[in-house]
Amino acid sequence: MQLQVLDAAGQATSMIEVDDAVFGLDPNESVVHQTLLAQLAARRAGLANTRSRGQVQGSTRKIGNQKGGGAARQGSIRSPLHRGGGVVFGPSTRDYTQRLPKRMRRLAIRSVLSSRAAEQRLTVVTDLGLAAPSTKGVVRLLEATGAGSSALIVTGLPDRVAVKSAANVDGVSAMPADTLNVADMLAHKTIILTVDAVRRIEALWGGERAGGRPRGAVDSGVEA
Repeated sequence: MQLQVLDAAGQATSMIEVDDAVFGLDPNESVVHQTLLAQLAARRAGLANTRSRGQVQGSTRKIGNQKGGGAARQGSIRSPLHRGGGVVFGPSTRDYTQRLPKRMRRLAIRSVLSSRAAEQRLTVVTDLGLAAPSTKGVVRLLEATGAGSSALIVTGLPDRVAVKSAANVDGVSAMPADTLNVADMLAHKTIILTVDAVRRIEALWGGERAGGRPRGAVDSGVEA
């Protein structure tokens, strides 16, 4: 399939051929949902912790006689029934990370990119037009491309100028293609890709990694 390329001023310059396995895929919503849940779960710190009766300090001596005192039978002062005692069924430190196959993660990224392309919420630009960090430059880019107030800017290589320029614009983030993920893409309404980012994305998740032939492969004419 082909995507239109705009310049930083929003003017159409050319059309580029992109990998259908990355930008023309039939989205798999269930895989996207599962990948999103796994990614959000991995962000949880899991540091909530309480101590049980075996972990708190205090004597293990029985408080009183088992019978004859006219009161309920009591164990040590570490019992949850006493102030300063342990907690019953309280939270403890845990790891919320969920294991997810690489093929599912890659399919989820390709599904979101294909969905954004089909909904015309994906824009390709030749470059960002930012020679130095400039918040106004990012605002002008959003207005020129019609990306709106919620956009994810993706570059081919790490670009500190783009990251600093987008830092002060609410609803806008910038990242290199290597760190592209489902949660950040779904958190923004539109995606802006540079041409270099498109090629990097195809190299990471297209071709053989998508389960098909590499880009530009030619049939040898010999049957397997």
